[in-house]
Amino acid sequence: MRAGVVVAANPGVADLAVRAEELGLHSIWVNDTPMVHGDPFVALSLCAKATRRIRLGIGVTSPALRSAPAAASGLASLNALAPGRIICGVGTGNSARRTLGMQPTTVAALENFAAALQDLCAGRSTEYREGDRVRDIRFLHTGAHVNATDPIEFVVAALGPKAAAVAGRRGAGLISFGLLDPTAWHALHDARRQAAHGTFREPDSHAYSYVVTALHLLRDNEDSDSDAARDATGHLVLSLLDFAADKPAFAGQLGPDQREAVRELLDRRGTAATARDRYTKLYPNYLGPIAPQDRDLVLPSLMNSLALVGTRDDLRTRITALEQVGVDELLIQPVIDPPTEMAQLAELLA
Repeated sequence: MRAGVVVAANPGVADLAVRAEELGLHSIWVNDTPMVHGDPFVALSLCAKATRRIRLGIGVTSPALRSAPAAASGLASLNALAPGRIICGVGTGNSARRTLGMQPTTVAALENFAAALQDLCAGRSTEYREGDRVRDIRFLHTGAHVNATDPIEFVVAALGPKAAAVAGRRGAGLISFGLLDPTAWHALHDARRQAAHGTFREPDSHAYSYVVTALHLLRDNEDSDSDAARDATGHLVLSLLDFAADKPAFAGQLGPDQREAVRELLDRRGTAATARDRYTKLYPNYLGPIAPQDRDLVLPSLMNSLALVGTRDDLRTRITALEQVGVDELLIQPVIDPPTEMAQLAELLA
């Protein structure tokens, strides 16, 4: 299985990209969550100029954040800086929209967006709509501005069959956040395969599957719920609790201890699931390092389902199970010591 890393945009991102390339990682991705993180196109431009081989991913953008012409221009501009190394992840904008206090977009809008990006980034014209006005658009500039010749890889963010089907119809890959259940991945791949068959599209050998998680390699005699393990994985756990606090219907599907953690989180943040401005209290430092006083919210049950915590043998067993159901690349999102965690990932998958 290949290895990669997901980071937030910041001025030091190019140094991480260089280190990731030195370690032999396949890709580095930057989040697109505007109200919490920096701009991924700016960050990946720095990475493109500092590296030569590693692939550069947007993880992920959405039609609720950017118009297709604006997103395509950014992608094709990156492709001019790093020809053939660009990966575009697209999704409904779940966390990126919720950090604005808004709902994600629809799967139908996602599919239209993906189709338009694929057309524009390949130099083709596409249909563009604003209200009742529809126009055919394409890149009007030529030369060094954009690269619509070298292919851009597209992946669709999916946790269920509807988004996976979009990937199948568009000949795209999949990316999923915290999905470490091989059975769930089997279902996603089935949905993508069936949708692709319905379009009579030839199977795409470059439609890869990526899973985003966190990694903590236990030291000798270290407990799996140690402070260090909670710190390394807590950003993923709290992202799920944030989502549950923001979406009571989802919280109702959790176990009793997990629902209690959601209630405690809301209390600590001084808000409620019905408060109009709850997003301003829940999402600051989203996917960033957790505060020590929140370690007790990082429940072992959620750590185990969302992240990879264990000995080398434990982790290799879980990674092998994912590889056997068709996951091509393991992406870690480190927040405590990215260089060390990237080195551990590279060693695990060597």
